[in-house]
Amino acid sequence: MAKTSVAKKRPAARVKTGNHAGMDIAELWPLYKKNATEELRNCLMERYLNLVKYNAERIHAKLPDEVDIEDLMSAGIFGLMDAIDAFDLTRGVKFETYCAPRIRGAILDELRAMDWVPRLVRSRSSQVETARKSLEMQLGRVVTDDEIAEKMAVSKDEYAKIKKDAGAVGVVSLSRKWYETDSNKDVREIDVLEDGKQIDPLSAVQRRDLKNLITQGLSRAERLIVILYYYEQMTMKEIGVTLDLSESRVSQMHSSILARLKAQLNHRSKDLQAEAE
Repeated sequence: MAKTSVAKKRPAARVKTGNHAGMDIAELWPLYKKNATEELRNCLMERYLNLVKYNAERIHAKLPDEVDIEDLMSAGIFGLMDAIDAFDLTRGVKFETYCAPRIRGAILDELRAMDWVPRLVRSRSSQVETARKSLEMQLGRVVTDDEIAEKMAVSKDEYAKIKKDAGAVGVVSLSRKWYETDSNKDVREIDVLEDGKQIDPLSAVQRRDLKNLITQGLSRAERLIVILYYYEQMTMKEIGVTLDLSESRVSQMHSSILARLKAQLNHRSKDLQAEAE
């Protein structure tokens, strides 16, 4: 599950306990039910915030690192608020027992809201993974898509659609920890992604040095032909228009340049071989 934060962050409940902070919890409940003020409700919430933290931590322990526990606690607080408002003192049930399912329900509702993948798609993706693991344990090898489709009793086309839809289930957060380091800063997913548009400094230097080596000793027109053809990916015709030369003349100069460069490289190779001996 990708790291997601609540689109509209719910404000944390303000706890204004006033003169009721030191009251016993058994005294607060009747007082709140008689006069349901915000101050009394927040005083009750302060007493039961540990339940929100406990349930949020238990649920968070089973989730990927991308999920922020603060988001879970924020949802749990509103579940606690609803539980306080709906609690009936006459039923003889402990509030801790009554509110726990409401807190967990609010947190789970928030997790569903965080997830953009439809529940049916996630369910079918889980079925595919279950079938795959079952077959691999049974056969002792990597299984094919056709075998998984047969195990799930679906057609090949339907399985292909399930597999395609399930591709969104595996999206991860760029802030997820990639691995831990000895320093205080952990390496994240975004730190190890390759930027295809970023120029590699080493390649850029090597490319520049090679260009200088190739064009060394050439005239201005010959140098331009090499650069425009090999570095700017221009055609002979385009180079001719740029340099005000005919296409055949550019092609002739290009062949002459290559012959001279080949001779220079052969001569350099012989010199290097002689130095090595």
